Amino acid sequence: MLAPLAHFIHRRRWFIVGAWVLLTAFGVFGAQKMSKRWYDQFSIPGFSAYETNQKILHTFGNGEAPPVVLVFHSAGDVTKERGIQRAVDAARSASPGSRTSSYFSTGSDAYVSADRHTTFAELYPPGSNGFGAKDPVKPTRAAVRSAVPPGVTVHVTGQQALEDAAGGGGNTGPSLLVEALIGGGGALIILLFVFGTLPAIGMPILVAIASILTTFSLVWLLSYATSVSRIVQFLIALVGLGVAIDYALLMIFRFRDELREGEDVETALVETMTHAGRSVIVSGTTVAVGLLSMVALPLPFIRSIGIGGLLIPAVSVVAAITLLPALLDLLGTRINKARVLPKRLVDRGHPEDGPWGRWARLVMRRPIPVAAVGLAVVGFLLYYGLQLHPAQAQAKDMPGSGDAIQGRQVLTSAGITSGVYTPFVVLVDHGDPNAVAAKLRATPGIAGATAPKTWHRGSLSLVEAFPSVDGATNAAKTIIGDVKAELSGTSASLGGVAPENRDFVHAVYSNFPYVLAFVVLLTFLLLARAFRSLLLPLKAVILNLVSLGAAYGIIVFIFQIGHGAHAIWGVNATQSIIPWIPLMIFAFLFGLSMDYEVFMLTRMREAYDETGRTQDAVALGLARTGKLVTSAALVLMFAFFVLASSPGVDIKQFGIGLAAGIIFDATIIRALLVPAIMRLLGRWNWWLPHWAAVPLRTRASTPVIESA
Repeated sequence: MLAPLAHFIHRRRWFIVGAWVLLTAFGVFGAQKMSKRWYDQFSIPGFSAYETNQKILHTFGNGEAPPVVLVFHSAGDVTKERGIQRAVDAARSASPGSRTSSYFSTGSDAYVSADRHTTFAELYPPGSNGFGAKDPVKPTRAAVRSAVPPGVTVHVTGQQALEDAAGGGGNTGPSLLVEALIGGGGALIILLFVFGTLPAIGMPILVAIASILTTFSLVWLLSYATSVSRIVQFLIALVGLGVAIDYALLMIFRFRDELREGEDVETALVETMTHAGRSVIVSGTTVAVGLLSMVALPLPFIRSIGIGGLLIPAVSVVAAITLLPALLDLLGTRINKARVLPKRLVDRGHPEDGPWGRWARLVMRRPIPVAAVGLAVVGFLLYYGLQLHPAQAQAKDMPGSGDAIQGRQVLTSAGITSGVYTPFVVLVDHGDPNAVAAKLRATPGIAGATAPKTWHRGSLSLVEAFPSVDGATNAAKTIIGDVKAELSGTSASLGGVAPENRDFVHAVYSNFPYVLAFVVLLTFLLLARAFRSLLLPLKAVILNLVSLGAAYGIIVFIFQIGHGAHAIWGVNATQSIIPWIPLMIFAFLFGLSMDYEVFMLTRMREAYDETGRTQDAVALGLARTGKLVTSAALVLMFAFFVLASSPGVDIKQFGIGLAAGIIFDATIIRALLVPAIMRLLGRWNWWLPHWAAVPLRTRASTPVIESA
């Protein structure tokens, strides 16, 4: 199939290029239109806390976002300062549609410290909580400061204020365009040292631009059929950049190899499409499988990420096997012209004679020591990966400085529970809210509960309860369970940010084993058919899972435990990893890592079919793909590392996890463990019995005993 396509592209190269120019131009139009159609909300339909919060939002106009916490402190009894209520009212006026609670509106000591010097008020901002939500912190801070009575100090804190202090709020990070430009600049530098000629450097960038813009236009069309999360735009820009360049690298490497062997341009193009093009299709399919698995999760915004993200590798594959071959055909041998780096720095002839060839021969001679080193590094990281704790960061661990941090310190010093950052809100339907509040006050783990008199709408009323611990802690999970048990059989249901966050974790990770099984099984079948082997795909999926666990170990080591997090990124140890991050790292890293496996195995299988010797095939495959794999990994690593420049803790964790995971996979896994294990397996690498070949619709492979 690919050889006839190569001949067609050779005859119609200008038509192919022209079609992609039109698609890219349409992509610019689609990207502009899509900028107004991103889906900004998170939803967990069918889960009790989310449904309760939505009912509160629709009834009261607020309650979906975490409250802003107003902290007041005085030298005397703060409850005697009646002017504080005017300050709270001023804050509510600055945020029309908000709802407040305090000692002065409830008379409850749950809002007052034991020494009576500190009190707090909760302000629930109006509207939905999502990417496009208005940040209520600044107007609230300005209003409350202008109205606070003399002798009273005020600080504005809370989850949103702490995220702002950490740099996660507002527009303080680099924009999508800036991140894409930085990633593209890094890719250019890497490509400069990989190829050293302007045409070879420019083609991957052109293919990436065409792929990214075309993907945006397809996502725009998709948005008329389903909502697409705003997160997808960052994935298209950065993942699209990395994947498109990866595939272009593979094709260009093979094309130049064929030209080096003396083939004419058309023959070189046919060979490139037959072998490298096939690898691109298999690689793109594995990436797509990882993203498609997101559809299995019962969360609309994650499903949209899976569907939208699926288009990234799909378009990149199509561009790599149509646009890129047309450009290669147009340039021909001129791909090696316009040199900007001396040839001796980037091209030393046959790869087998270079450093990767020498490394391959070393691995073939000493497979056991090489495998032992790789397993030692993997074991170290897997130890930490198994300690992964997916949860929101606790308020005490949020980094930064300023008023929000000072307010947090005042609350802590006063002995007020950190549960005030994400209080429980109970919706009571046709019931007595005061009786519910009394029941909650008697529940273990609840520091206080009250039913503000103004929190009524028809038959619905609200009760506010403060857990004795931060809502992100493990202990809070138990308290949430106890509260739900107390409310069971009543007309009341539990809402609030903390219970909804727990529902999110449950929704994702209770279904994660099914997602993992789907991806592993489908990937195994794809690779078994592609490489006519049972052991090679088994090894591939096991090592990919090991690589994924090691990537988790890296972010746990840095961010959850805190080794280097503060010194390098100014982030305190969070004792947890933001819940959506492990899921997204899995979706992208599993498929992207498999790219490198496919690149290597394609060359090794091809060499084995020619020589019949595993040792020679593995050495040749490693020598000829080592530079390709590490270069591709560096491009992706740089693209993802750009995310770490974003100020938000969650984006830092995501960017570092992907960047470190990619480079770890390309070095420890692909350069050490893969060739060493294949050397030890010998001829059994290529075993595919007849009973397995038939359902895979391929021919059996029964390796013979190899000569020494």
